[in-house]
Amino acid sequence: MAILRAQLLKWFFRRKVIAVDETSRDLFIFTHLFRDIILLIPLKLYSDCNYWVLYRNYAILFCCARISLPYKHWFSHYMMAPKRKQLTATKVSSEDSKRKNKAPIKNDESESSENENEEVKPPSRQSKRNRNKVITYKDEDLSEDEAYPKRGGKNVKEAKNDDSDVSNEANEDHSGGEFKAKAKNQSVSKKKSRATDIDNEQDADGSLSEEESKTKNSKPKEKKAVPPPAKKPKVDKPPLNKTQSDYESLDFSSNRTTSDGKLWNLKISSWNVGGLKAWVKKNGIDYLKYEDPDIFCLQETKCSESKLPPEVKVDGYHTYWLSGEKEGYAGVGLYSKKEPIKVTYGLGKKEFDTEGRVITVEYEKFYLVAAYVPNAGRGLVTLPKRMKWDPDLRNYVKELDSKKPVILCGDMNVSHQPNDLANPKTNTKNAGFTQEERDGMTALLEEGFVDSFRHLYPEKTGAYTFWTYMGNARSRNTGWRLDYFILSQKLIPNLCDSIIRSGVYGSDHCPITLLINI
Repeated sequence: MAILRAQLLKWFFRRKVIAVDETSRDLFIFTHLFRDIILLIPLKLYSDCNYWVLYRNYAILFCCARISLPYKHWFSHYMMAPKRKQLTATKVSSEDSKRKNKAPIKNDESESSENENEEVKPPSRQSKRNRNKVITYKDEDLSEDEAYPKRGGKNVKEAKNDDSDVSNEANEDHSGGEFKAKAKNQSVSKKKSRATDIDNEQDADGSLSEEESKTKNSKPKEKKAVPPPAKKPKVDKPPLNKTQSDYESLDFSSNRTTSDGKLWNLKISSWNVGGLKAWVKKNGIDYLKYEDPDIFCLQETKCSESKLPPEVKVDGYHTYWLSGEKEGYAGVGLYSKKEPIKVTYGLGKKEFDTEGRVITVEYEKFYLVAAYVPNAGRGLVTLPKRMKWDPDLRNYVKELDSKKPVILCGDMNVSHQPNDLANPKTNTKNAGFTQEERDGMTALLEEGFVDSFRHLYPEKTGAYTFWTYMGNARSRNTGWRLDYFILSQKLIPNLCDSIIRSGVYGSDHCPITLLINI
């Protein structure tokens, strides 16, 4: 084998088929493939070459950088060079070349054969599977400007004529095989159809007078003006969350008494309305009619007193409003059937009093503090502010409690115990259930105050006052208990009931009611 390779190498060097200099002689190995050698000694060739050339239908390796010829895979693989695409020249006969150069001849037969099929051969480049395969193209498959399919190579353009757009039948022999395609010229048919239409119009005009026919031909046809489509009236989409309350189906009566059997004689309600104007539009003001509280406290009114909607004026109540300097933010309000002895606004702290968060009313036997506690915010961005608020509020109610018993109500923005929210485990780092906020509530209760609801219902679950608008949380009762009535320890013997009105809608909070005997 080595001798045969050496002889072949000398033979090709002598004919200058390849040239190898002394520097690249060690990196070059030439292997010539004969059929006799393939049958006798099959090898597998692994190579990394720069390029290949074709010589006498045998693969010649030229300018190789690295070649390895392992003697393995006997009788399973032949020693073959990498395949390259072989370009087959298209054979064009002399008659076909003449036919291409000649312009199409005008004759009457073109019109008679306009509906006949035209056989056209595609270019020579084609896959082996399409060889000797006949494909018939229907008339509707061909567009006006394309009489030949794009498959198989470049499109063959028709030679167009003034009288006819249909070219003569042309058959071309290609090395890849023959294709037959039907082609129909739709432009001729269109011309013919237009001509027939004109004839029909002339026949119809023959029955008219000459003047009428002239006017008909001279005046262009006017298109009828199509009126624009009528705009559909806007329909208000129903809100995703329920906003209207069915007050008639709710029972606001109660016969609860104190521990020693005394019936309640004072009803206080509190509600975070989430914007007074929006709350009025949702008929939230009707709650006053059905609940009929003696004192009604509102939080998050988001409205200054000069911009209050007229619906908030209710007969039989004295009203008090406090808004912040920033319009549309915070704000509290209070309705009272009995005029209080004194009304105080704020905590006496500039940082919080400009936001409109606290109204304090003094009655003969107690103080009522209606508060809207700052939220720690998304991402706890305002938690430091909340940490300043808690001790200030705690000191404020302690000072009042030293004079008279205190009822603290409103949105405290904290769920104190794990049973005060639906998902305590996943909300330990969210506003309303952080350890810092819960510790602030614990510190307040340790100063001699009581959470009235948990005092009466210590183990009750699913009792919430706030539900986010997202995820249909209220219908699934995935909520938080953020609203409280917190009483001085002195008033616990007077406590009758603490109620959550979860069936009342109009905000993302629901109202709460305290029944007490004073």
